[in-house]
Amino acid sequence: MEKFLPYLQKIADTLDRLEPFLPPDNSHIDFASTQAFRWVKRQHSSFGTLLPIKNPAYVDFKQLKGIDRQISLIQQNTEQFIQGLPANNVLLTGSRGTGKSSIVKAVLANYHPQNLKMVEIDSDDLSDLPELLELLESKPHYFIIFCDDLSFEAGDSSYKPLKAMLDGSLSSPANNILLYATSNRRHLLPESMQDNLNQYEAKEIHPQEAIEEKISLSERFGLWLSFYPHSQNDYLAIVKSWINEFDADIEYNEQVERAALQFSQMRGSRSGRVAYQFVKDYIGSYHLQNKR
Repeated sequence: MEKFLPYLQKIADTLDRLEPFLPPDNSHIDFASTQAFRWVKRQHSSFGTLLPIKNPAYVDFKQLKGIDRQISLIQQNTEQFIQGLPANNVLLTGSRGTGKSSIVKAVLANYHPQNLKMVEIDSDDLSDLPELLELLESKPHYFIIFCDDLSFEAGDSSYKPLKAMLDGSLSSPANNILLYATSNRRHLLPESMQDNLNQYEAKEIHPQEAIEEKISLSERFGLWLSFYPHSQNDYLAIVKSWINEFDADIEYNEQVERAALQFSQMRGSRSGRVAYQFVKDYIGSYHLQNKR
């Protein structure tokens, strides 16, 4: 038996090297007790797998200021979905730091007790959508696939599986899966002046069809939510909300407001992200000084 040990070791080493090229075993995934997952590619592999997110970001809808209409619409759509009623895929577009990602995180935090799960996927991995959909559609849960900062560069064809999922495949969409995506672009594919020039340079016989191809992707989302830069009052309301969330013992006063406005001026933005960053800086500095 001992004379075969070197050969057995070689076989084991060969199998280890082959493992990245084999489909992963997803039968062990614990969907019941996990709220959120991330779709990742294994190292040196063309196959993806679901990894649990151990500590999903918790955001309460009450923390989100200045976007009441958007909150109401996404709540209604999500409630229709988890009750087995018709619901739409959602595209959230607009200025950076205005709450697009936060509102999706709030959806998970609020509705996960009602059998809602969320799967985060990077836009670079959208070619894996057919594989991911096949994995999820047979499970007894409702899944929102979340793609943050969705956009495509010129010549990028990875959007085609996304088009098929949204509305363009012979297969009926699964009733337990929706896509929520955020983007700084309302039209997800880049449009250039060249698109118009092509009409005169005869590079395409039907140039309008090429333009329609670029616009049609975003139109396949049934619900569009637009986000806009915050007013000064909204910005300060967000600052106050985050201060109460981080440390309710810190008094919100004119000094805090003045510091918050100065911080936003340095950053050139009054977004919710800037408000959150200011509050972390202010509270950290406040406690550090009091410890000295």
